[in-house]
Parts: sequence; structure tokens; C-alpha cells
Amino acid sequence: MQSDHRKTRRIYDRNGEAHFITFSCFRRKPLLSKERSCQWMVEAISLSRSKHPFDLWAWVIMPEHIHLVLRPHADVRISSILITMKQSISRRAMLWLKEHNPAFLADLRDQQPNGKSSYRFWQRGGGYDRNLRSTRDVHEKIRYVHENPVRRGLVVTPLEWKWSSATAWHTGRDEPISLDRESVPALTNLDDRLDSRLCD
Repeated sequence: MQSDHRKTRRIYDRNGEAHFITFSCFRRKPLLSKERSCQWMVEAISLSRSKHPFDLWAWVIMPEHIHLVLRPHADVRISSILITMKQSISRRAMLWLKEHNPAFLADLRDQQPNGKSSYRFWQRGGGYDRNLRSTRDVHEKIRYVHENPVRRGLVVTPLEWKWSSATAWHTGRDEPISLDRESVPALTNLDDRLDSRLCD
């Protein structure tokens, strides 16, 4: 007999700690491969940030998933940030598909274990969330995020990928999303230690 088991994700909302977050499109489909859907994602990040303030340190929009490095402000929950972000783009995408490409909706139908079905833009579950407790962790993840398109063979250098914060870090121009560079902890010689803390 099959059990109705759903994958759960443990979230640790600790004030002052940064997070490395990844979430994927439904069935890893390249739903973020178009200019319009990438722009919707940029706007969704900005909307979520205005409602649930956080410091944004790095981001990349890949064709079928998102990576973010961020630090929520005091008492802001990661779940609230992600719900607003994901629901915003889901609604826009579904409305666009119903009007312009209704046949594609069949590819986004999710038959749930209880027999109900719905259309999904994002994969079920919360994705991946890791707390970053050291300065070294933060800088490693920022580099990882920016190099993701290169590792995938989509570009030769991180600066060639339009939909990431790599160019903003390189030029100092906050386009298309502003970054909170001033709050990123600076690396020092002490950050070779494993117990180097981002916060007390």
C-alpha cells in the first residue's frame, strides 16, 4: 500500500543568518527560458522584498530553477518571502498561458495523490534552503550562484548571463535588481576558520 508521503523541508528562521535558497520549476521544465518569464521573476523578487524585507546578496535565474543568497530582516520568515515570490509569478504565468497558449497548460497539470489536480509552475515542496553561518559560506555561495550558467555551458563567463547579479557585482550598477552590498560581510584572514561567524 502506498503512503501519501510528501517531501518536507526544514527551515531555520534565525535572526541575522543568511540563506542559500534554490527552487525549481514544475518537473524541471524550462519555464524561465523566455525573456518575459525572467522579467516576471525579477518583479516577483522585488515584490516579495517590499512585503517581507530582506538583504539580497546574489541571484541567478536559470531556465528551470532559481538560486538566491539573501538575509531576511529581523522576524521575517523565509516561508513568507518564498510564498509571495512564487505565487506572484505563478499567477502571471497561468494568466498568460490561458490567453496565449492554453494547450501548454496540460504540461503543467499535477495529479495529486488524493486524486485532485491543479496546474503548477513550481515543483511541489519548498525547494532547498541552507542557513549560511559564516562569512566564508556566504562568499562561496555568491560565487556558486554566479558561476551556475557557466557550469551549465550556457555562457563562457558569468558576466555574459543577463539574468544574474554577477554583472551588478562587477560594475556596481544595480540592474535589473538592486543589491545590498554594504551588508555583505567582508572576508578577512580569520575567515579561513570553520567557526568564523556571520552573526552572534
